[in-house]
Amino acid sequence: MNNSLQIVCPHCNTINRVPQEKLGDNGKCGKCKQPLFTGTPIELNGNNFQRHAVKNDIPLVVDFWAEWCGPCKAFAPVFAQAAKELEPFIRFGKLNTEMEQPIAAQYQIRSIPTLMVIKHGKEIARQAGAMSLHQFKTWLKPWLP
Repeated sequence: MNNSLQIVCPHCNTINRVPQEKLGDNGKCGKCKQPLFTGTPIELNGNNFQRHAVKNDIPLVVDFWAEWCGPCKAFAPVFAQAAKELEPFIRFGKLNTEMEQPIAAQYQIRSIPTLMVIKHGKEIARQAGAMSLHQFKTWLKPWLP
């Protein structure tokens, strides 16, 4: 019996069922036919945040950031590199706190960048501040298979 995972499409936000053993097989969305994993962080907003945070069966790592934040800009390439290396086992998303203030307030974001791991709608880890790629991957290790 295979274990299916729910994976939300980063393009059309449709929920797809993917057999766990085929997670790394470059699957495509059943609706829009786009890749389910692109190796790049998705842009999260009020229209797609809840769906990705609640419906994905893989952890969602969110980078809460703002355009004016120097450390956020310095961390962006690290976050992108981690997405390239660690998908499809973790979904990476960026949320601009200036554009999505209600979500930032809901999660009580007080400093940026703040990194958060969410699974099935529940916050399971939080870290404030930028990290090196090695530090970031070490921090994420508990949520990797």
